[in-house]
Amino acid sequence: MNLSFTLLFIITLGAGLLPFYFKKITEKHLQLLLAFSGSFLLGITFLHLLPESFESKVEGVGVLIFAGFLLQFLIQKFTHGVEHGHLHCHDGHTHSQSLWAILLGLSVHAFLEGLPLGFEYNDEHTTSTVFLAVAAHKIPEAFTLGSLLLISKNKSKWIWVTVFAAISPLAGLLANYFGHTMNYVFVEDAVAFLIPVVIGAFIHISTTILFESGTKHHEMSRQKVGVVLLGVVIASLTLLLHNH
Repeated sequence: MNLSFTLLFIITLGAGLLPFYFKKITEKHLQLLLAFSGSFLLGITFLHLLPESFESKVEGVGVLIFAGFLLQFLIQKFTHGVEHGHLHCHDGHTHSQSLWAILLGLSVHAFLEGLPLGFEYNDEHTTSTVFLAVAAHKIPEAFTLGSLLLISKNKSKWIWVTVFAAISPLAGLLANYFGHTMNYVFVEDAVAFLIPVVIGAFIHISTTILFESGTKHHEMSRQKVGVVLLGVVIASLTLLLHNH
């Protein structure tokens, strides 16, 4: 598991630093990557996380999922959709107050995103599939954050990208430590309680990406349809792990 967290940190850090040194990635490429990650994340959420949540003993799963959806909606008010691949800048720069709000919102978002990686599931393969979904989403998310920091000419951009890359792995490690190593009943209950909340947040993130990434007047290009279907197919193929 520690290897997975290390790999997630490296993937996120690399994607966040990419805009500083590589200028050939176009907005179109980013939007297609977002569409793929959104469909893949949505597929993993419905095919793995939702069944796990409804199999748990937690009551009011539907209410908790809705609460997670609304929580991500509130977080977006701070991030301005950066986690969806949106860059909001004016005249080539961002205001410092707006940048701090975005960084705060993204930090909360990244922490929630990392929690499911430390949970214990009924199916042992769920953790690996959730990791793939989170990692796929981290690439365009971190790339967009790096681009935003580059535009803002923030002097601490290296530090912020590194901190951001560490948040999700840290959240996963904390969830794993408190929920499993210490084995306290109330901690285990809290972990089970958080799963549907995170599911709600994932549903908000993935559906927003699918509706907004690379669309003009809600048009669906052939390329976007293709990458969305690819994400759904790969997410569906992860179900084969359940039979082995």
